[in-house]
Amino acid sequence: MITITPKRAFTVQIQATCINVDVFTGKTIQDIKNLPITEGKETITLNDAFNITENKTVETPNITLTGDFSKVKRIGQGMKTGEIVINGDVGMHTGEKLSGGKIIVNGNSGGWTGSEMKKGLIEVHGNSGDYTASPYRGTSTGMRGGLIIVYGNVGTDVGCYMQGGLIRINGSAGRYLGYHMLGGTIYVEKDCAIRVGACMTGGKIIINGTVELLMPTFTVDSIKPKVKIDATQTAQGPFYVFLGDIAERGTGKIFALKATNPTCSSYEKYL
Repeated sequence: MITITPKRAFTVQIQATCINVDVFTGKTIQDIKNLPITEGKETITLNDAFNITENKTVETPNITLTGDFSKVKRIGQGMKTGEIVINGDVGMHTGEKLSGGKIIVNGNSGGWTGSEMKKGLIEVHGNSGDYTASPYRGTSTGMRGGLIIVYGNVGTDVGCYMQGGLIRINGSAGRYLGYHMLGGTIYVEKDCAIRVGACMTGGKIIINGTVELLMPTFTVDSIKPKVKIDATQTAQGPFYVFLGDIAERGTGKIFALKATNPTCSSYEKYL
């Protein structure tokens, strides 16, 4: 196991795509220390910014980061195998394009966590920022597979252009959850802000808390006693089922828990 801790407090963003199990594999500790990173506009080595030690008797997790990494970006980018544990907050683009393996964040994660993710697991035991599991602005390649679990809240525009996989949010979600969603599942344990499912054409969004306001381009379809989250998990209802986004000729589904959304009772006359 490689353990990494900051040598100092960082005042500008650090790009550290090299903090990645795939990159570290087969390298000596000295090789790892000499890997290049950028701090602002300056190129430095990993060893210039971090203390790096190796414990050959511990294999998993492969990399442990301890301390404040909130200004360190792109950790685990494109990783295919292995496990990274981060004991503290971490910056943007953590686990971007993840293709396998596991990233555990025992803190908060920045924006674009799990952007364009394909496989694997990301667990955030705090909050996750805006654009979690979403692509860059102007692009449309969303999350295609894997699992993201956020134990706290998420920001705005989460799961945009999502094509597959599961995002489980144990807290609340901000605006534009599932924007342009094509497939996959988003589950929200608590409340959800406005514009949920805007422009979605497929997939499903399950909301156990209160939906602030449903868009008028969704139509009520039915009331279901329960809904399947994945192969092993089911949410107990009853749930109002809404179809849309009709403006996009979409066939996506929003499941809103009946008990926490009494204002939706007015839709029942259309069933």
